[in-house]
Amino acid sequence: MSSARPILASKRVRANSLITNFLRIVKKDIHPEYNPVCFVDVSSGKRFFGRSTLRSKQTETIDGVEHQVFLCDITSDSHPAYTGEKRFVDTAGRVEKFRSKFSRSRK
Repeated sequence: MSSARPILASKRVRANSLITNFLRIVKKDIHPEYNPVCFVDVSSGKRFFGRSTLRSKQTETIDGVEHQVFLCDITSDSHPAYTGEKRFVDTAGRVEKFRSKFSRSRK
């Protein structure tokens, strides 16, 4: 048992020196700001709160904290894989755009 203690002490010293070296290497003031965000599902209106480095023009104060607000077309609340529903989502006429592009290439 007495031989295990010096090994643990040497590992602790080695870990402390690694952390010290790492802190010397890390640059200050280069990391993006970490902000509270709110993702809003457009179809269901459900809100998902978290933190991210994303920035938005739209902000909202929730419980005294300013959140960056992002509108999402599909989230886990409305995605068919999670809800079990089978539905077709056409965002901004993408199907028509694809069909017109494809029909031009066949001619």
